[in-house]
Amino acid sequence: MSGVRGSMTGMVDRTTAVVWDRALLDYDMGDHPLNPVRVELTMALARELGVLDRPGVRMITPVPATEAELTRVHRADYLDAVRAAPIDPFFSGWGLNTPDNPVFDGMHEASARICGASIAAAEAVWHGETTRAVNISGGLHHALAARASGFCVYNDPAVAIAKLLDLGAQRVAYVDVDVHHGDGVQAAFYNDPRVLTISLHETPLTLFPGTGFADETGGPGAEGTAVNVPLPPGTGDGGWLRAFHAIVPSILRAWSPEIIFSQCGADAHRLDPLADLRLSVDGQRAAYVAMRELADELCDGRWVAMGGGGYALVEVVPRAWAHLLAVATGEPLDPYTRTPAPWRKLAAERCPRSEVPESMTDGTEPPVERWQPGTTPDAVDRAILASRTEVFPLHGLDPHDPRD
Repeated sequence: MSGVRGSMTGMVDRTTAVVWDRALLDYDMGDHPLNPVRVELTMALARELGVLDRPGVRMITPVPATEAELTRVHRADYLDAVRAAPIDPFFSGWGLNTPDNPVFDGMHEASARICGASIAAAEAVWHGETTRAVNISGGLHHALAARASGFCVYNDPAVAIAKLLDLGAQRVAYVDVDVHHGDGVQAAFYNDPRVLTISLHETPLTLFPGTGFADETGGPGAEGTAVNVPLPPGTGDGGWLRAFHAIVPSILRAWSPEIIFSQCGADAHRLDPLADLRLSVDGQRAAYVAMRELADELCDGRWVAMGGGGYALVEVVPRAWAHLLAVATGEPLDPYTRTPAPWRKLAAERCPRSEVPESMTDGTEPPVERWQPGTTPDAVDRAILASRTEVFPLHGLDPHDPRD
């Protein structure tokens, strides 16, 4: 990685690539929770707020990932199935043509383009062309080597990380804050000591995909490279951020990553219809700021951020990810910024049954709560201690010492 570090030497100002093309909206499963309008409204909101016109922001138009890039993660016969499924009304198997993963015209091409967008983001950062990069359409973290799962056909974070490994990366950190466990990315690299996966999510006892327990810590030769923080239903800003800060910074500092990937699913929000955590947009914004600060501290700012889940299509996702784009491109937005009138009009036209928010805040101030073992023995703290107990010793850290 010395070459990349050298290419960043002397860079004071952080620059950001935003990967975007309206063709990314073609990943469209029809009457389905994963409606691409959430991505359309995010980009429209960021544009109206001036985020995409900031100094140092560069727009990148992606191309679809190639067969060779996709087969670093997915089996070739699975790619054949994805191509064949839309032309066969009776197609079955591979996790396709199900309520979660309905087939649609151009499915292979649309899925490959999202993977290509995440590859473009990763390469731009790795080659020192930009400090940070964002692919809001990405984050499809459930797809497995030969199976569609959880609304995900191809696993763009895993494909992009595999690309970096091929380019010589030795220490890639992946931090997943979606409400669902990042199972597909963990599975892709469970036995690879070059990739650290960290996932904070609602407990698999109550939520899909049923994986992500604290004792999933990595395969032989890669012990400690999978970190899971399963949190109880009802966890809000205070508990969630306490868990994040009790685990993520310590592990990342011990790991010393060359680059940080973040999957920033917005479905941990209290209004999300598919899960039961209770975060606010303000709490999500605080998490994005924390991840950017860790990238600045540990790897010269190299940070690749992706979208992910999020099914409150107007009320939550556009605001959360506009905050993400603002954090990645420079100064975080004032939470009390009003949503622009042209955007509110567009949102009302696109989703007439939704309540269009007038402000970028939920009106909450995320509390700062430092984890102290044994002082607040609630369910969140038990989850924190369970995760620390499983993985901290594998990194030479003391699970009971709050300084670690």
